[in-house]
Amino acid sequence: MIKFGTGGWRAVIGDDFIKENIRRVAAGVVALAREQGKAEKPIIIGYDRRFLSISAAKWVAEVIADSGIEVWFLNRSAPTPLIMHTVKDKELHFGIEITASHNPANYNGIKLIVDEGRDASLEATERLEQIIEELGEVKSCNFDDAVKEGKIVYIRNPFNKFLDDIIEQLDMNALRERGLRVLFDTMHGSGAYPLQVIFHTARCTIDTIHLNKDAYFGGMMPAPTEQTLSLLTDMVLRDNYDLGIAMDGDGDRLGIVDKNGRYINANEILCMLYYYLVKYKGWKGPVVRNLATTHMLDRIAESFGEKCYEVPVGFKYISSKIDEVDAVLGGESSGGLTVRGHIYGKDSVYAASLFAEMVSVTGKSPTEIVEELENQFGHYEMVEDNLAFAPERKAEIMKILLEDKKLPEFSNKVTRVNYEDGCKVYFEDDSFVICRFSGTEPLLRIFAESSNRDAAAKYITDFREFLNI
Repeated sequence: MIKFGTGGWRAVIGDDFIKENIRRVAAGVVALAREQGKAEKPIIIGYDRRFLSISAAKWVAEVIADSGIEVWFLNRSAPTPLIMHTVKDKELHFGIEITASHNPANYNGIKLIVDEGRDASLEATERLEQIIEELGEVKSCNFDDAVKEGKIVYIRNPFNKFLDDIIEQLDMNALRERGLRVLFDTMHGSGAYPLQVIFHTARCTIDTIHLNKDAYFGGMMPAPTEQTLSLLTDMVLRDNYDLGIAMDGDGDRLGIVDKNGRYINANEILCMLYYYLVKYKGWKGPVVRNLATTHMLDRIAESFGEKCYEVPVGFKYISSKIDEVDAVLGGESSGGLTVRGHIYGKDSVYAASLFAEMVSVTGKSPTEIVEELENQFGHYEMVEDNLAFAPERKAEIMKILLEDKKLPEFSNKVTRVNYEDGCKVYFEDDSFVICRFSGTEPLLRIFAESSNRDAAAKYITDFREFLNI
């Protein structure tokens, strides 16, 4: 079965990510567009640099073009934020990005983008799954013939408006005056080109590593974590760069390394950028985070007389809440964020550029800004773990946690429990632990935050022992 999670449909290449299934997803999108009365506008198709991505993009295009819906096709790989921006800017109904984001190299997938450049809603993807299950024969045309006949149109210079809109939001004078030296780990991904253009326009020095296309991502996970950025860290230190920047495979997750070699995690990036936008740029408004993201954001918002809104995991919930409450920024601890007035999805091109602006304007290193925040709002440490269990135990574990609502005996006082998305336990000292089931694997994903790492790790141990996994 083809199932869409919070980041689209992802599957192992050769097992489920095969031509037949890819074409069925394309046919499902066509049927969904017709059902919603939205088949009159083109559908834009983009793709990252993974193995099979460009082939899959062409297979999708052949099905859509054969249906009579015009296809806009990119003439180069592109990050997911570009497709979201184009759907929004050109007022399209649908966009498709071939990507498995930060998943291992043996995965690929399809991300569906809908009106206003938003992630497809749960209702839309559930309906799409149903349509795909009910499909009969899938028809397609020849890609080259469709290009000649004008059914598939290559989009030239697709980055122009995307780049112009980001540059318009930045303090380019501050960036030019500071003249940062930046080392950019592209992680063999599709976000390399736009960030290089922005930094060159700002007359910063930007050098790159891992710029080549590599279907195996150098043997690493294409996710900008502390573990995967060891080379970036070493080179930033050795060659005295002001900043190290990294993005995942499709340019929607961000990692930062300070000049002293310190890895700046996603929670810290969120806190720093919200603090910067409100304190230094004078923006006003609340902030949005998901259930598994740091509570330091709550304290920062309170200090400005604002509120931090908590939503379920899935960026669609963040972007929806940003609209609802006119929030300054929204993001998640996995490394994605967006800013008011930009696209409704994660964009590390804009986030990285804004981060560099922050360093330039404040004259402070990321470490110094983190220390400033901790002096005001306290120290927060998050620990994550994936608890694997036998698949046949899933129903039992779900019953314990979500039906019977049983919990371990914690040493800390529990103030409340939230079952909106998994099981989140809040404690008296503002620490928390949340357990959520993976949508694709027999894993219980746990995030715990406290004032120190040992205390956070203890919450995970408590759950592991309680569930015997």
